[in-house]
Amino acid sequence: MYWCKLKSTLSTTAALLGGILLLSGLPSCRPDIKQSGTVLKYFDINGYFKADTARLRKSDPAVNKTVTHNGITENKTVHITNWGHELNLFIQSDINRPAWKNSYRVQVIDSLIIYQAKHSELRTTRVVIRKDKDKVKWILIFNHTKNLLYETREKLSYFPDSVYLIEKWQQVRLMGRNNYRIEGTLKSKAR
Repeated sequence: MYWCKLKSTLSTTAALLGGILLLSGLPSCRPDIKQSGTVLKYFDINGYFKADTARLRKSDPAVNKTVTHNGITENKTVHITNWGHELNLFIQSDINRPAWKNSYRVQVIDSLIIYQAKHSELRTTRVVIRKDKDKVKWILIFNHTKNLLYETREKLSYFPDSVYLIEKWQQVRLMGRNNYRIEGTLKSKAR
């Protein structure tokens, strides 16, 4: 079944990229801690998604999940057992690191908050959040990484209680190009 083969391919690619990232990131290792007791400058993406993963874990919705890899699509209805893992790319896109406190321009237009990276070397280049009063209606996150070994672009879309979408374009030297699209549509429980 292609689903299992895709998991294997994704695992192999993830392991290779993980090794590359580990080796390329060693010279710049430093703790990634937030200062406790300080007010965050930007929207708390990490906190938001950690709270939402806990909520989703508790409600345990069925998810109509569609995975596309290089044009080949497979669809299943599943129950996600580890929402933290499922939404990890969103969580990793947090922009509230102390070193980045002045790295994003903030623009507020009506119910939209837009964070735009001031420096091209930042992985998370843009975050757009639509709120209605204090409730998040949707979040779009754009990530980009480029070095000598690979280039990756991600577009992450999240509509609470509805849909999450992960679109990833990847060019890896020696391995070629890969396109991934993961869409999860949450099914409401019958009453």
